[in-house]
Amino acid sequence: MLSRLAESLFWIGRYVERAEDTTRLLEVHTHMVLEDTPADVEAACRAVLSVMGVPASDGGPEDELTVTQVMELLAFDRATSASIATSLVAARENARGARDTISSEMFNCLNRVYNRLPSEVAAARRGGPAPFFSWVRSASAEFHGLADSTMSRDEGWLFLVLGRSLERVDMTARLLATRAHVATETPHWVTLLRLCGAYESHLRTYRGAVEPAQVAQFLLLDRLFPRSVFSALRTAEQCLAELQPLVGRAGVADEARRALGRARTSIEYGRPEELLEGMPGHLEMLQSAVFIASDAVARRYFRSGEAMAWHREATV
Repeated sequence: MLSRLAESLFWIGRYVERAEDTTRLLEVHTHMVLEDTPADVEAACRAVLSVMGVPASDGGPEDELTVTQVMELLAFDRATSASIATSLVAARENARGARDTISSEMFNCLNRVYNRLPSEVAAARRGGPAPFFSWVRSASAEFHGLADSTMSRDEGWLFLVLGRSLERVDMTARLLATRAHVATETPHWVTLLRLCGAYESHLRTYRGAVEPAQVAQFLLLDRLFPRSVFSALRTAEQCLAELQPLVGRAGVADEARRALGRARTSIEYGRPEELLEGMPGHLEMLQSAVFIASDAVARRYFRSGEAMAWHREATV
């Protein structure tokens, strides 16, 4: 496979996942602001911008940061590399360069999203972001469903899933960081589970009241839930193993696999009761591993010498 096509597929997977997960993060943020007292709004806005690596000064004067400004920066502003709109546009532009390697249904899905984006953004600015969030999540689900049902399981598929899995690790860590840095009350963790699509799965697994430590364990370590960090790390490692099936007799030569494997074992073999207590450190380690792996994949397989990282990708 040509390196430019592999790179495009890798970043299509990352950008579509980034758009969906940024939507989930902003939904968590919106619910948090509605549940908290007005005095907490400023701190919550700054925490979300910090988690996403966007300088708070970009949102306005130090004493005037509002939910509306956060939404503008992280949802609608195409000048912000971490925004939903930027991710959707970038996914479509990468798809234009890889039309021979993806199905027409996949390209048409991203093209429809691109054409509807201005009207959806305008409607969200007028009437609120909830319909916009729902539309982005539906579009992402449609794209991944089409990819699953129309792509051959060849190298192109592996690069697409690899990109999606790395982004999922990074963004699930960011979602957890919004809770670790702002609040630990049970209602916030219930909201996080619901917006990750994990609430019912969590209840079926633990069959009891929602406890912060159990939520952290579920979203970090559950082997069966596809959005957990462990599941995404394992999928990314499997993709890398299939792309380079032969390994040497001593250790792992692939820097990306090494970084992801060390991150996976670090959380997999840690004590569950330590997860919540050491959450910020674990999340920073995971995001750093994603950055290292992404950079290693870019240097090994793509034309560019380094990964196209967004603002402060390894920062929590």
